[in-house]
Amino acid sequence: MSASCAAPPRRILGIDPGLRATGFGVIAVTGNTLCYVSCGCIRSGEGELPVRLKMILDDLGEVIRRHQPTEVAIEKVFVNVNPQSTLLLGQARGAAISAAVLANLPVSEYTALQVKQAVVGHGKAAKQQVQDMVRRLLVLPGSPSPDAADALACAIAHAHAAQGLAGLRTTGYRVRRGRLV
Repeated sequence: MSASCAAPPRRILGIDPGLRATGFGVIAVTGNTLCYVSCGCIRSGEGELPVRLKMILDDLGEVIRRHQPTEVAIEKVFVNVNPQSTLLLGQARGAAISAAVLANLPVSEYTALQVKQAVVGHGKAAKQQVQDMVRRLLVLPGSPSPDAADALACAIAHAHAAQGLAGLRTTGYRVRRGRLV
């Protein structure tokens, strides 16, 4: 999916990291208005881990070159039952962050709970609810894939976080008990 929008001051690349599928979504922000730019999914397939990580790094680098985001929002890794899966997800996330850092873009991190809270209104939302709200908020003709919707949701959460904090840059800070630390 791809659309055009007037040249706004901010473009946010949202990333939903994954080793098999890394979702990405780009939105433009002008004041309080969100505009859909592009979204998709990078599929690294099977094979050797270094090759798959390079694919994530290279393909996100191409997304950055093509869409010229001004900032990046990425979902934080949660620790799940399988430690091996968590480590692999962390490596995919590292490749995604590296693509942003190599392009000299600021990176902000959000938990899945924060993203769902910002987009749906509660942190226990199902994937389908996130897809539906992303479609509504960005006025899309159809629902993006789950990975792309999660990435767009991350970008939307970042846009809302900046607006909610009166536009303060929060990169490098965390919110704890409602305060920046």
